[in-house]
Amino acid sequence: MTGLFAEIRARAAEIVEHARSVRFDEAGLAAFAARLREERAEAPAWDATTHHRGTPASTLAYVFTLDAINFGSGWFPTLRKRPGRSGYYTVAMGLKDHFDRAGAWRAAELAQLAPEDLARVLGQRLEDPEVAELMALFARALNDLGRLLAERHQGRFEGLVEEAAGSAERLVRALARMPLFRDVPFYKRAQITVADLALAFEGQGPGRFADLDELTAFADNLVPHVLRMEGALRYAPELEKRIEAGDLLETGSPEEVEIRAAGLHGVERLVAAIRDAGGRTTAREIDFVLWHRGQRPELKARPRHRTRCAYY
Repeated sequence: MTGLFAEIRARAAEIVEHARSVRFDEAGLAAFAARLREERAEAPAWDATTHHRGTPASTLAYVFTLDAINFGSGWFPTLRKRPGRSGYYTVAMGLKDHFDRAGAWRAAELAQLAPEDLARVLGQRLEDPEVAELMALFARALNDLGRLLAERHQGRFEGLVEEAAGSAERLVRALARMPLFRDVPFYKRAQITVADLALAFEGQGPGRFADLDELTAFADNLVPHVLRMEGALRYAPELEKRIEAGDLLETGSPEEVEIRAAGLHGVERLVAAIRDAGGRTTAREIDFVLWHRGQRPELKARPRHRTRCAYY
């Protein structure tokens, strides 16, 4: 494997190799891989109860719009959540309701959205300065998307798919023209946009990518948390103490980067172990499985690391 995805994998492995605050528990990692293989866990389908599915055009617009604002976990504890829903689902479902009711924003509208517009659609209050900060970032991300569509694709969401021409790597690079997508070296949201298109369109049309299985895991704060809770990943005592206390980690700090790299590389190791035992899976599938596993109440009850940035 060569190209961008190989570079991402190599960089994550290098970070983990020299990490000072995280390490794998070899026995725990092997045991977790065996459990996943026995469970025959598979990636879920696109859930139309929590995500918009309309016409092909509106579904395409929804995926790009959602993943432009698919971040903010460091602010999620401050959001007004939908009953029984996480921060991510609060955002996804708020956007779904808007699309179901009013349709997609056009490129020109995206370029003009203000924090007040996002707060209204997502059911948030700007009186809270922390929520206002996140809504401002959401507006900036959607403004960037609107301008990119207008300047390079005549305002058409389809233009991004056409430019990619069936290549996940080309779409990731195209999205990374926007600063808030330029998450070097992990490219989390650009990669998950590809994966979401594949889910929403069941691998056909705009969701068909020849190199789909080359995607890495989507480096965030939930997958490494699941690895840690399953006994596959260990943190240094001081880092563990800070996370348990709810302290925010600085974006780009050694600890924050090491955790994300360990999540990505840990998925690679799980994939390798499952394949070595005769199973079949990909990093994308294992990532989805672990992310959904992380929605379990017993895992959500334990703090995971929080960082305030536009990358996850």
